[in-house]
Amino acid sequence: MAVHKLILDDAFDEALFTLIAIHCTLEDFRLAYLLNKHLGIGLSRKGKDLDYNNGTVSYSIYEWEDTKQLETWGLVSNISKVETLQKIDHKSLFDTQQNITKTFHLMQEYKTVNYFLKIDSEFSFNKEKYILNNILAIPQIATAYSIDSSQLKSKDNLIFS
Repeated sequence: MAVHKLILDDAFDEALFTLIAIHCTLEDFRLAYLLNKHLGIGLSRKGKDLDYNNGTVSYSIYEWEDTKQLETWGLVSNISKVETLQKIDHKSLFDTQQNITKTFHLMQEYKTVNYFLKIDSEFSFNKEKYILNNILAIPQIATAYSIDSSQLKSKDNLIFS
């Protein structure tokens, strides 16, 4: 009996994308407005946020589809804060509850990053540098830099669709 071996090297190529980390203290809608203004794009809030942990943790997401260049741009928050009530067990007459805020990160290895700008296309070095320079020209942004997508551990969290 003959043995047939299938080789699927090219079938599962990884999606090419450019990922830019943004450090700032702006709210998500304000950052999206400033990126639209400085980059000439049209980010708008999606109808649903990214939900993780059975809907208890959500991250805001803005998206724009560039039909001319066939690219999709996505701005996603890296930080989600969830407030929960925790009962404090003291031996007293009154039950007391305390608000506890837990912080979750979309990308655990980049806890200091506030937002990620993901562009579903791999740019040349010059185009990526041009985009970074325009982002860094925004006075409210502390810093921004490119992230090598091949080094990411939690790459699955960047699948927005």
